[in-house]
Amino acid sequence: MSKPLNRRQFLEGSGSAAAASLLAAGQASAQAPTALAAINQSFLFEGKTFDPALVVDAARILAQRPVVPLVATDLPDGYATLPFDLYSGIRAQPGALIWAGENRGFTVEPLHRGYVFSNPVSLFTIEDGTVRRVAFDRSKFDYGRVPPPPANADLQFSGMRIATGLERPFEVAMFQGATFFRSLARGQNFGALARALILRPGETRGEEIPFFRAFWIERPSPASGLLVIHALLDSESLTGALRMTLRPGDVTLIDVEMTLFARQVLDHIGFGCTMGTFLSGPQSRRGFDDVRPAVHEISGVQMRSGTGEWIYRPVSNPATLQVSSFMDSNPKGFGLVQRERDPAAFMDDDQRFELRPSVWMEPLGDWGAGSVQLIEIPSESDINDNVIMYWRPRQPLAAGSETSIAYRQAWCWQPPERPGLALATRMRQGRGSQGRRRRFLVDFTGDRLADAGTVAATRAHISTTPGQIHNIRLWPFPERKLMRVGFEVDPGTDSLCELRLVLQSGGQPVSETWLNRWTW
Repeated sequence: MSKPLNRRQFLEGSGSAAAASLLAAGQASAQAPTALAAINQSFLFEGKTFDPALVVDAARILAQRPVVPLVATDLPDGYATLPFDLYSGIRAQPGALIWAGENRGFTVEPLHRGYVFSNPVSLFTIEDGTVRRVAFDRSKFDYGRVPPPPANADLQFSGMRIATGLERPFEVAMFQGATFFRSLARGQNFGALARALILRPGETRGEEIPFFRAFWIERPSPASGLLVIHALLDSESLTGALRMTLRPGDVTLIDVEMTLFARQVLDHIGFGCTMGTFLSGPQSRRGFDDVRPAVHEISGVQMRSGTGEWIYRPVSNPATLQVSSFMDSNPKGFGLVQRERDPAAFMDDDQRFELRPSVWMEPLGDWGAGSVQLIEIPSESDINDNVIMYWRPRQPLAAGSETSIAYRQAWCWQPPERPGLALATRMRQGRGSQGRRRRFLVDFTGDRLADAGTVAATRAHISTTPGQIHNIRLWPFPERKLMRVGFEVDPGTDSLCELRLVLQSGGQPVSETWLNRWTW
């Protein structure tokens, strides 16, 4: 019989000493599954002085052993199949929120397991430098219409919900399921979803889903305005340690520092991943019979290339899966953005899509060569996150390698850094004047389009690959700081065209570069 990991051995030291204890406990390959399962169940670092290096070392050691999948066999009968309305009724009691009543600017609500969130996650706090386990206690939950679990059950948690009490309190972030998390700025509704890591999305061999095993949350100082979270990540192909610093406000910032350890060669890995919903809009309706004129929480992809070019690409709900790659080196920023802020554009007083956040990624450090990847998935429902965006490095991660990456994530109304150029704010398309031609109207809005001299000298530079451009026309509206560009695309016999449009005046751009993929 294999011998389980001795937790005291592992906790005797810190940093590399802790790593050595774990290695010693799992030398024999037959012992590895028991040792790794013990990591998930053994109240890691509880009662000890916390050092972020401990999480990094735990990830390093985990990478030297096969992954032990999370299991959900301990859930009470029926919990894994709870309908959403019953599951959402299970909430922590107000007095059970972590740091409730301590005036620390944040409270943390442990989230119950159930519904699709069946995998166990361990939660710890770091108070006065010491690690303390957040113990599961059914008496701290209101179960609504769901029968409570047995009194002695230790179910751990599915994640956590974070609220800030700074000035005007609001719910600011949620970490739940795999490595999913979401946030928002003040005054917004939850919308787009982020992932700490994405592996092989859209591939025929199947996507690999990493997951969080544990979180360590540092108790915030009163009025500090920030919350620091550490996490241990695991997957079949790699492990990782994360440090996330959350700063909520009119723009909510999350700084992410991540160290990854590859078990295998990774030739398709994604950083800074964001997902969102686009069902229909003026640029892509696909014949939807919906009372709402538009249904989307994101409208497009914003990029700032390594050379400084500002690019915008509207997203769509295609008839077939679409994958686009935007090659770059050391990108300055990218993200999924919601540019439509007029409630009349949606006429949906329940979903309030105009209040959904834009998510902007600012790489920190040298990211090298790679591409911004955009995946657009056909969808018939407005609850599907059918648009995925992330950075894919050109160089694969070698087996046994250690990789560090960092970025700043802004959950905002618009990206914090603005281009100073006119933005593409509206787009329409429809039948052209003859044959298979398509007619496009693109609106650009910006202060520079209010200047009569600039407007008079402005020209639209439009190209398509393949196909031809016809009937270019500009309508200036300087009183509205707007320029409307109309043109037709003749695809010939092709069923896909890549379009590119930029406004220039005096040889210099006065607008961002607008890209679009048209498919028949």
